[in-house]
Amino acid sequence: MRFAGDVAGTKKAVTDILQLCFEAKDWKSLNEQIVNLSKKRGQLKQAVTAMVQQAMQYIDETPDLETRIELIKTLNSVSAGKIYVEIERARLIKKLAKIKEEQGLIAEAADLMQEVAVETFGAMAKTEKIAFILEQVRLCLDRQDYVRAQILSRKISPRVFDIDSSKEKKKPKEGDNVVEEPPADIPSLLELKRIYYELMIRYYFHNNDYLEICCCYKAIYEIPSIRENPSQWIPVLRKICWYLILAPHDPMQSSLLNSTWEDKNLSEIPKLRLLLKQLVTMEVIQWTSLWSSYKDEFENEKNMLGGSLGDKAAEDLKQRIIEHNILVVSRYYSRITLKRLAELLCLTVQEAEKHLSEMVVSKALVAKIDRPMGIVCFQVAKDSNEILNSWAVNLEKLLDLVEKSCHQIHKETMVHKAALKV
Repeated sequence: MRFAGDVAGTKKAVTDILQLCFEAKDWKSLNEQIVNLSKKRGQLKQAVTAMVQQAMQYIDETPDLETRIELIKTLNSVSAGKIYVEIERARLIKKLAKIKEEQGLIAEAADLMQEVAVETFGAMAKTEKIAFILEQVRLCLDRQDYVRAQILSRKISPRVFDIDSSKEKKKPKEGDNVVEEPPADIPSLLELKRIYYELMIRYYFHNNDYLEICCCYKAIYEIPSIRENPSQWIPVLRKICWYLILAPHDPMQSSLLNSTWEDKNLSEIPKLRLLLKQLVTMEVIQWTSLWSSYKDEFENEKNMLGGSLGDKAAEDLKQRIIEHNILVVSRYYSRITLKRLAELLCLTVQEAEKHLSEMVVSKALVAKIDRPMGIVCFQVAKDSNEILNSWAVNLEKLLDLVEKSCHQIHKETMVHKAALKV
């Protein structure tokens, strides 16, 4: 049948051979038959595909773990390098990696998963691809390989989660790859979105990148299933507020701060709404009174969704309040003594100078310190166009003055000459 090219007959023959081995519970013979049948000369692709798919159904029926691993490895070696069973191979490796992880061999499981580049598989369903890559990212984070986790996470574009799945699927044209249906255990696209952002939070948490963590929580907050359930969105909104406050001041942070403060749901968390209002309002905040009011709220976050805000979070919070106060001072003063600035910030002169210098270096504001006089001069940052325009205006004024001076000199000379002639 194989030499005659009889696809249906060959498929039936190989699946029946495997079925007989399975019914006899002869697992060693089953492995041998899979290898022998795949190596037959001129073996049909369809027969190999049917054989691998048939044998995959027996994996969960194996009597012990050793037999299961042996069967998975046999199927893995048979499907290696064959593009027509690439999806089956990916699923097999995922199962083997799960077993390795349960045995505590996380590094081995991560290496196994990274062998497969599912993003190149045309016939695999989109949700299954995303789930596979997310599993790769999770294992990398578990083994604390943050560089590889970031590289793998970039294979998923966040825009893929915003595609409207309610639209009717187009019928595949002739010649197009037929996309397989994902297995039943693969989560929905919105559930994958939540998993993706939770993994990204773990990655950014390692770098203490508060603004990115806030953006991730913001994306989770936008998921319809989260928005419908107050018990789910309140902890997420709390995290958004805290990470926004901890993030360094920049245009993006300022924009998110204002949009979050205007969120109607924030009325459910009055204390945090009040804290955001203080930061939005351009007034100096007293650190001691703020910390005494919000210390319990801050400490309580470790018992909420997502755990604590980080080891350095309390120090960073104080730093952000100081930065906010310096920005407020720069808004109202053009010149101020360092001593007075230190009083407003509740710091020593040396600490005030240090924080101010750090903000100038990070280009959060423009200022110059006259250290002998102990005076700080705040300036408004100008862009290149403004500088060029002011230079052009000044040059025009100068030329006008030169022209008027020449005119006056010429006039005086004419008057003097007329006087001499008389």
